Amino acid sequence: MGLTLLLFLCFSVILTPSLSQHHSPLNTAYYRRSCPRFEQIMQETTTNKQITSPTTAAATLRLFFHDCFVGGCDASILVSSTPFNKAERDAEINLSLPGDGFDVVVRAKTALELACPGVVSCSDILAVAARNLVVQTGGPFYPVNLGRKDSFTSKASLVEGNLPRPTMSMDQIIQIFGSRGFSVPEMVALSGAHTIGFSHCKEFSSNLYNYNKTSQYDPSYNPRFAQALRNACNNFQKDPTLSVFNDIMTPNKFDNMYYQNLPKGLGLLSSDRGLFSDPRTRVHVEEYIRDQNAFFKAFASAMQKLSDHGVKIGRSGEIRHRCDAFNN
Repeated sequence: MGLTLLLFLCFSVILTPSLSQHHSPLNTAYYRRSCPRFEQIMQETTTNKQITSPTTAAATLRLFFHDCFVGGCDASILVSSTPFNKAERDAEINLSLPGDGFDVVVRAKTALELACPGVVSCSDILAVAARNLVVQTGGPFYPVNLGRKDSFTSKASLVEGNLPRPTMSMDQIIQIFGSRGFSVPEMVALSGAHTIGFSHCKEFSSNLYNYNKTSQYDPSYNPRFAQALRNACNNFQKDPTLSVFNDIMTPNKFDNMYYQNLPKGLGLLSSDRGLFSDPRTRVHVEEYIRDQNAFFKAFASAMQKLSDHGVKIGRSGEIRHRCDAFNN
């Protein structure tokens, strides 16, 4: 009996760390019985939307990131404001979130409500849509745990300071990620999402015009790239929709070209170029330049971790009937 107990205790000690590292209140088979066509409907919806609107993948990835970093992955970003509540999506930093990300969630929710009413949460839809679209643009597959509930609240006042901005110092960006449990290499891997999508000129115009007394533009830019950006964004004050691809080489392909651009001065945002100039992050950029598989593996792992961040379960959330409004 004593030997059995000793073996059990030893076995427990060996197992416990790995269990705690990978423990999630969610699981990948959550809808297997309650909504067996969930994966199929999600796949059809994301495929069709991406074909008709190729900017959907980057839009959805950014929407998911902005949702998870403010109060967890709980679909609070999807809620519309009312006369009584200014919601997250109307915070200043979220006003530039493209409509395609919201639209793919609405389309999936509509189809799923017909197939299995009141079963699938908006937060699960957004998490799976982001994963599917990464894969559809050439990125890595990663499993997404399911069973999130949707938030009861969404407040614009909670957004500021919780999302990284392109103008922030590397210290600030590392701190924002670190406070959510993400290491520097994980932060660098998640930044690789800029391999697809675009940014509005107003987000980086301060680096292009009247930069300082000695230079019109930030000298960390490649000079020809800076001139091309100045031309492309010339009318941005009159036309706020003007934008530029984050990765000018392969803007619609999920690959490691984003990192390859950085040593050449082709990073669009100052936070992008900062990844190469800061020694804490450069070592990881260099690794992902050398080895796309290493980037894909790191990105998949970090996205899986992000997908579980701050999730609501049980009575701490609800299954919304509509993704843009709380249930009555």
